[in-house]
Amino acid sequence: MTENVTIGLVQMKCGEDIAQNTAHTIEKIKEAAAKGAQIVCLQELFNAHYCGQQLDVTLYDTAEPVDCTMLAGMSELAKNLGIVLIVPFYEKAGRGLYFNSAAVYDADGRHLGTTRKNHIPHAPQYEEKYYFAPGNTGYPVYETRYGKIGIGICWDEWFPEVARIMALKGAEILFYPSAIGSDHDNPELSLRPSWEKAISAHGISNGVFIAASNRVGREHAMTFYGGSFVSDPLGTVLQSLGDEEGILIQQIDLAQIDFARNLLQFLRDRRPETYGPLLELEAFSGMKK
Repeated sequence: MTENVTIGLVQMKCGEDIAQNTAHTIEKIKEAAAKGAQIVCLQELFNAHYCGQQLDVTLYDTAEPVDCTMLAGMSELAKNLGIVLIVPFYEKAGRGLYFNSAAVYDADGRHLGTTRKNHIPHAPQYEEKYYFAPGNTGYPVYETRYGKIGIGICWDEWFPEVARIMALKGAEILFYPSAIGSDHDNPELSLRPSWEKAISAHGISNGVFIAASNRVGREHAMTFYGGSFVSDPLGTVLQSLGDEEGILIQQIDLAQIDFARNLLQFLRDRRPETYGPLLELEAFSGMKK
């Protein structure tokens, strides 16, 4: 274990050809490792067009089991490069059972586990309930060669409860692979500033580093805005990308977690015995007349 860790985020466009997208991603992973990245995170559903814009039964055929050839190759790549690798993919867990998942490989190629997306959105251009069952893995934290990490996949990243659980379980870096953009004809609907603020705020509340990776480019009616970033435990964005393909390389010092938590004792001063209403109140009950 080391206090200084270098994060690599791969931000890419995706075409129609999954095999080509995968090959392109592998080159980007190698490039990130060559630049010193020790933990590399890909974007949500990294090697295909984002499926949630449309309802198409044939897209179920693009899902793959966790022991598929593609992921076996990613495991070998992590081992050969000596990196921790986070691979978000469309998982086929059984006949007719699909998840939006992220497989985690340690620097020796071992599969440490798979996180399944818990919060599944249902909104225009985000028709994910058609494609994914709600996750059943909870919020695991993985002890890797380069630190303890947690993963929240896209919609999960907006919920403060997710970040708090992973921080309490010991995560030092929270990774958020994403696929988020705006209607091409209504760019004013872009939530990019809110997205960055909301996620980096989890770093403040929990005293952890945040690393969010998003895709770019136009796919059907959506334009994905990129903006992949890394922020520190006080919420300062250390580096971010624009709306083009790129690789973000950022070294962090995990000792800053001690500094932030000593300064802002949110975890010490929690009052979980008073939080029962979170599990008891009906949605919006406080707004009822």
